[in-house]
Amino acid sequence: MSLTIYHLKTCDTCRKAIKALEAAGHIGEYIDVRADGVPAQTLARIEQAVGWSALLNTRSTTWRGLSEEQKSDMDKDKALALLAAYPTLMKRPVIDTGEQITVGWTKDVQAALIG
Repeated sequence: MSLTIYHLKTCDTCRKAIKALEAAGHIGEYIDVRADGVPAQTLARIEQAVGWSALLNTRSTTWRGLSEEQKSDMDKDKALALLAAYPTLMKRPVIDTGEQITVGWTKDVQAALIG
């Protein structure tokens, strides 16, 4: 299965996910969200599939560095604008199989992708 994986090269969870996916025989296109960025059109497609609240990592260092004004009254448009400005706010890894988009490396995602 060919996958598109949006990751952060310094993220331990992303490295574990990529290693497991490669060991299971999956071929991936790897997009580092910090180095490569994520086009607005792609962000919108991912948000449509999983919802902005699932995509926005409110436990990240980047989130903690935002002002209270930036964090308040969050909605879809504000979340997408923040994700475009600060791609490291994205929960990772985001894995696009072409049929499904998953966020994170939970047991459910692992079971679905590597069995």
